[in-house]
Amino acid sequence: MSKKKLFVSIVLTAFISSIITIAGICFLLELNVGRAANLVRLFCAMHFIEDNYVDNVDYTKMIDGAIGGMVHSLGDPHSIYLNRQLYSQIKSDTSGTFGGIGVYMGFKNGVVYVMSVIPNSPGEQVGLKTGDTIIAVNGTPVNEIAPDEVALKIRGETGTSVDLLIHREGEEDKVYTLTRDIINVKTVADKMIDDKIGYIKISSFSEKTGEEFKTAMSNLESQNMKGFVLDLRENPGGVITSCVEIAQEIVPKGPIVSVIQRDGTKEVYTSNLEQTKYPIVVLLDGNSASASELLAGALQDTKAATIVGKKSYGKGSVQTLMPMFHEDGLKLTVAKYYTPNNRCIDGVGIQPDIEVEATKIPSRLFIPQQMVVDVDEDAQLSKAVEVLNDKI
Repeated sequence: MSKKKLFVSIVLTAFISSIITIAGICFLLELNVGRAANLVRLFCAMHFIEDNYVDNVDYTKMIDGAIGGMVHSLGDPHSIYLNRQLYSQIKSDTSGTFGGIGVYMGFKNGVVYVMSVIPNSPGEQVGLKTGDTIIAVNGTPVNEIAPDEVALKIRGETGTSVDLLIHREGEEDKVYTLTRDIINVKTVADKMIDDKIGYIKISSFSEKTGEEFKTAMSNLESQNMKGFVLDLRENPGGVITSCVEIAQEIVPKGPIVSVIQRDGTKEVYTSNLEQTKYPIVVLLDGNSASASELLAGALQDTKAATIVGKKSYGKGSVQTLMPMFHEDGLKLTVAKYYTPNNRCIDGVGIQPDIEVEATKIPSRLFIPQQMVVDVDEDAQLSKAVEVLNDKI
């Protein structure tokens, strides 16, 4: 065989091998022609940048950016690419060893705001207030990073500090320096409003909230409670199993919440309660989110409670965490929550049965050994008591 024919044969073999390899990759990745073409575009852009950019390129950093861009393109504030530092941070969060500043945050339309401040926390100690807007974290504007990344940057090792640039209506923007600390807070408080109406405030849903709720109920029952107000205002949600545990105490027999994935796979949490024991009025506001909305939605759909206040936040999605290959990870929305009547609350919220504007009440609802409850100064609570008196 001549050298020319040998060369052509080698080139042809290499070409065919490449085609077979690419076809194999496409098959394994279940890529159709369109997806394969997009994959080629991605690789071409990567190689062009790597070969021609004016400075040396960090290939791993470039891949991190590509993955982050893919997640960002979803337009979902709860899905985020976690680089090595952020992934390590979120693992610490789930192990319960992280430090925080004692502030619940809300994320809407690119704005990060303080939903509530935990008493005796670093946030309260420096003077943060409900309604404050967080403009930057350690000098980085929040509009340049994903919402969940904002939360991760604020958390960290206990004893370390974080700088927050805060905007407050009617005041000049100010930098607050907070020292992170372990945040331990009781999430449920109870009190009798009068001789027959009880009041239960749930500030968030932690792993212990279910047990705390049962203790609160027992305490109020021992005082001859005939009905109660369940205050979920400024409650940003939390552990779904605690929400279900509480729902099983007060939601009638049947579905509480369904978790439905894109392919239709459904997981249903149910209650076996034969009959509700007390009339209930639930208080909601625009900062009531996630698990608090699920509980309110279940009570509303089963007609076990009347909802009073303002429309809730509208966070009804489920996230999962996938570890990757460089000690990084991917937090992705994989399902949505549905109420017993198959309502999806994500981006919609819970509309109250009776809408009542809020009056100016203290954002701090708990003080040591005591809870502030002022029916006369709180228009929403006053209406809830009125409705409850009609039910009893």
